[in-house]
Amino acid sequence: MKKFVFLLFGLLLISTGCNKKTDIVSVLKKKIEKANSYSTTGILEIVNNENIYKYDIDVSYKKSDNFRVKLKNKTNEHEQIILKNDSGVYVLTPSLNKSFKFQSEWPYNNSQSYLLQNVLNDILNDKDKQIQKGKDNNYVITTKVNYTNNKELQKQKVYVDSKGNIKRVEVLNNKNIIKMKMIYNKIKYNVNLKDDMFDLDNNMKDTKTSISMKEIDDVIYPMYMPKNTYLANEENVSLEEGERIILTFEGDTPFTLIEETASTNNELEQVYGEIELLTDVFGYINDGIASWVSNGIEYYAISEVMKQDELLKVVNSISTIPVGK
Repeated sequence: MKKFVFLLFGLLLISTGCNKKTDIVSVLKKKIEKANSYSTTGILEIVNNENIYKYDIDVSYKKSDNFRVKLKNKTNEHEQIILKNDSGVYVLTPSLNKSFKFQSEWPYNNSQSYLLQNVLNDILNDKDKQIQKGKDNNYVITTKVNYTNNKELQKQKVYVDSKGNIKRVEVLNNKNIIKMKMIYNKIKYNVNLKDDMFDLDNNMKDTKTSISMKEIDDVIYPMYMPKNTYLANEENVSLEEGERIILTFEGDTPFTLIEETASTNNELEQVYGEIELLTDVFGYINDGIASWVSNGIEYYAISEVMKQDELLKVVNSISTIPVGK
């Protein structure tokens, strides 16, 4: 009889512990799904080869489906804004007066460590998630992730306090190496956000054109090269304002890399593709084409044979620090 009582007591303890772990997900779910709006600030860190890029990130969300993500590179202060409203999805680069409209399902088509909804969806969708309770009633929730164009990213650890606030998200590869880290400094729910915060023209109103590059000082080459692929030709083309460099790579996996001086643009450009962090900025990738603007240079990587994940490897190996000419 005593053995039965002890066994029953032990089972109750285990059951209570499991319920508490399940409850933290419920608390988190209620906080995010019930919120009419939220704003967050934090620091996003991306590990790219031997470089670590750090960004100040400011997110505003308002029901339904209005997002504003402001990203500033902490090294060169390059600033971009991702905007989603009833009219579509946009990426803005105020310093160049550039705005791109995307045919995209962003942000729901991929995991996004800097958006509360996406982190929550990863937790809810993973039936095999692991929940560990730490000190001070804090929790670590480990889940699978879905980064379509970067299969290296396999899982994430979500650090949540006892009140259901996300404090940090770490995204890891299959070797348990942290490749991305989002540190949430502040989260505010049900804040008063005006509609014009999500307006395209309003976000471009305070444009300060700061880049007027006329020539490229150093050609920047990829550090990663597909097997049996090599640089076959390098061509320099003079433009009306600036210059263009065309690098042609041949072999088993041929591709072309174009680098040209960035120009300001007052017209909205429409592109087809997915928003992706390429090297150190937001760019887009789609069907063998990747494009981005960094340090006053516009880049285009094009291949008819390369798979998306390998194209991403090439792109992310292009350091903003010149490695040769």
